[in-house]
Amino acid sequence: MKTKNQKYQIALDNREVKPPSRNLGGEKLRVIFVSGFISVLLLITIILTLPLTILTWSGLFVYSSIVSLVIFLFILLIRYFAILFMAYFYNTKYTYENKEGYYPFISIIVPVYNEGIVLKYSIESLLDLDYPNYEIIIVNDGSTDDTSAVGEALVGNQRGRSGLVKVSLINKPNGGKAKALNAGIQYSEAQFVLCMDGDSQLTPNSLKMAIRHFIDPAVGAVAGNVKVQNRKRILTDLQALEYLEGLNMARSAQGFIQMVNIIPGPIGVFRKTALRDAGFYSSDTFAEDADVTLKILAHGWRIIYEPNSIAYTEAPVTIYQLLKQRYRWTRGILQAIRKHKRYLFNPTVNFNNSLIMWSMFYEALVWPAMNIFVNLYFIIIAIFYGLSSFIFLWWVGIAVLDLMSAVYCIAAEKEEFRLVPYAIIYRVVFILLIDVTKAMATVEEFIGVRMTWGKLERTGLGGTPDSTAKIAKNPVGS
Repeated sequence: MKTKNQKYQIALDNREVKPPSRNLGGEKLRVIFVSGFISVLLLITIILTLPLTILTWSGLFVYSSIVSLVIFLFILLIRYFAILFMAYFYNTKYTYENKEGYYPFISIIVPVYNEGIVLKYSIESLLDLDYPNYEIIIVNDGSTDDTSAVGEALVGNQRGRSGLVKVSLINKPNGGKAKALNAGIQYSEAQFVLCMDGDSQLTPNSLKMAIRHFIDPAVGAVAGNVKVQNRKRILTDLQALEYLEGLNMARSAQGFIQMVNIIPGPIGVFRKTALRDAGFYSSDTFAEDADVTLKILAHGWRIIYEPNSIAYTEAPVTIYQLLKQRYRWTRGILQAIRKHKRYLFNPTVNFNNSLIMWSMFYEALVWPAMNIFVNLYFIIIAIFYGLSSFIFLWWVGIAVLDLMSAVYCIAAEKEEFRLVPYAIIYRVVFILLIDVTKAMATVEEFIGVRMTWGKLERTGLGGTPDSTAKIAKNPVGS
């Protein structure tokens, strides 16, 4: 039995895969060659086909704009309704599916770096979990604020909802979130671990609802439901809607086929065997959650989405913080795609991973570029060729589609209905801004611009676990 102040050392098994070596000069030459080749090919196509048309330049632009509108709307409708129907089928199956109780011992790993302002609230939310058999392991990753002192005050047997809960603290030199998680995972003696962020606050049923899926021995991990806690601002409310409509609805659809492509950092429950098969977390990308998910899928494990395993997280409160966060997410996902690129080109290795990789490739590269190009193109057409009424109707159609999705997501998750009106500006303003950031991040990733970890400055605006519980009154499917 370790005492509160006992010192110990951990021999870590950091089997991190080395990042692929990059020849930046060669990559830049390839980009120049490919873009030049495509430009020449397009120029030849225009030269050969232009004499065959009798349209005027004005007529050509009008005709092409109508065709582009139809194609873009067609792709958008397929994407939306495919996700919507799979999410509906999953939630319907989930509502009527009854799983028996299952309560194995679980270690909750809380990696923290300069989280002193929110750490106490996060641990309080964990002590309020409605689960009889778990421990909490705080991993202080070389914080420079009072995180260590706050953590020390929490060490020991703390009174939880279902009895005493052991809280441990590991202090280690700064090495990044991936290594901090690995330290906690390998210190734990449990067969299941819940990995979260230092600022996450879990609702009481989160652990109980997630762990029951592991009755199936083929399930390697369960992705939780992440929601925005610090609301009542336009920017954070838009992010709250984005998490519901853009992230959680997609995870519900992926849960239908048991192939969630990213286990979110704020809440993910893992079978330790699956993590060991995957070589644990790696710190060679800026999206360790996407990377470890792909590695788990590559080893044949299933990944489930649990909508009632809820974690509230603090969202960026300024445009600068938001764009900085999405820039890092985008580059991290691209790094994960590059790291596992063999699944893109060879589906015979692992067809499920190939399917996931192509969907990630589409969402990270193709869709943002399409959205930016189409908006700019239609604005130019509207200004110079008198199609403003058609463009307005097109934007109205997009807003109606987003309103429908918002109503469904908010009804399915028993969320705040006041978020629905934000759907009117959600895609035209908010998502367009995010997509521009994604495009810039993509360009800089491919030309090898150096980047560093950016940390969101916590404000503590999320509140206490009690205020969190007021938002999540009713579980999904109840």
